[in-house]
Amino acid sequence: MLSFQVSNNKPTKYFFMKKRPVELVVLSDVHLGTYGCHAKELVKYLKSIKPKEVVLNGDIIDIWQFSKRYWPKSHMKVVKIIMQWVAEGIPVHYVAGNHDEMLRKFLGFKLGSFSIVNKVVLEINGSKAWMFHGDVFDVTMQHSKWIARLGATGYDMLILLNSAINYCSKKMGKGPVSMSKKIKNSVKSAIKFINDFEQIAADIAIENEYDYVVCGHIHQPEMREISTSKGSVMYLNSGDWIENLTSLEFNNGEWKLYHYMEDVMVVNDDENVMEPMDILDKNQLFQNLVREFQFLTSAENK
Repeated sequence: MLSFQVSNNKPTKYFFMKKRPVELVVLSDVHLGTYGCHAKELVKYLKSIKPKEVVLNGDIIDIWQFSKRYWPKSHMKVVKIIMQWVAEGIPVHYVAGNHDEMLRKFLGFKLGSFSIVNKVVLEINGSKAWMFHGDVFDVTMQHSKWIARLGATGYDMLILLNSAINYCSKKMGKGPVSMSKKIKNSVKSAIKFINDFEQIAADIAIENEYDYVVCGHIHQPEMREISTSKGSVMYLNSGDWIENLTSLEFNNGEWKLYHYMEDVMVVNDDENVMEPMDILDKNQLFQNLVREFQFLTSAENK
């Protein structure tokens, strides 16, 4: 769309970006509520697309970091855009991760087209896509394969085992077990953990006859086919909005990794780039979120 404004007898051109239609968008590891989150860039990306379905694949809100009382307006804008999609009836699946594991207390919650889940299986062009965050592998890496052979029940067992170990770790005065911390220790260990993570995710997906396995958690955007003696699967990881600024998109029969920094039109869209930064305490943050949910509920009931 193109419009003109006359100034000093000379027309000034203003370009408005048309939203890009996308059949499916997968986002993960946004970490809203932390200093490292690139929320302003994410807002620009979200405003540039028109999705038919959305999977939020874990660690969207960093509940671990709420004690820092950091919640800029751009972070709330991300929430508002997602809620607007829900109000429009766009299916939004929120897959709980480790940094927002508190949401696992609300598994099965549904509000209109919004749902909170541990995992989601979607049929895409006749193929099955298995989507989960991936934190269940943090403390059970060596046992994941045989547990997974139990199918969906095995995956739920992984979640319970992972939660139990983290609970005991907290009781002992230690923090939750996190693969991201292990990855940061050294380049060599990073490569090993990433390779192990991808291979085990692929092994489980092949064992359960999925065509795609879609993860987050390790902040490593990837899209590649992994083969074993039992078959093959397309492994996909949506990356993060801390360092890589990436997402996964499925459109016109194809998957692709979206890289924000390569999208020149979106990067150069300066709308709402500069904005004041608010520091909210927990009560203010909770009240703001409640107001947004109330708006969403009222829109749903109309």
